[in-house]
Amino acid sequence: MKVRFEQKGSFTNFEKFLTKSLHIKSFIKPILDKYGQRGVELLREATPKDTGKTSESWSYEIVQDNDGNYQIVWSNSNVVDEWANVALLLQYGHATRNGGYVKGIDYINPAIQQVFNDMADEAWKEVKANGRKR
Repeated sequence: MKVRFEQKGSFTNFEKFLTKSLHIKSFIKPILDKYGQRGVELLREATPKDTGKTSESWSYEIVQDNDGNYQIVWSNSNVVDEWANVALLLQYGHATRNGGYVKGIDYINPAIQQVFNDMADEAWKEVKANGRKR
């Protein structure tokens, strides 16, 4: 998530905002955990089901890069023939052994779009609430 700031005149208020924003780390991980799990639930519900193995194979992890930025990484562990991730084959489509083609179904993006929106809203509310406490 990127945040854009515009400032005219004195940077005093901007500096105060940045100082208050340093406290984000104390509450960001529980928010990411909450929405990581919510994303797993929505992906399980949205995944096309035959045997149910793919829908039950969703997981997530929270990753922090060298710059301190956090990410939620959703993954699906249902892989066949050591290379074919079934969730991606369902999403993007795939060729069949007899030369045919199975069209993909965009189920991943719609399933987690609301997660992204809700997570951003909650994070912003926390930033504003913590800014008022100081």
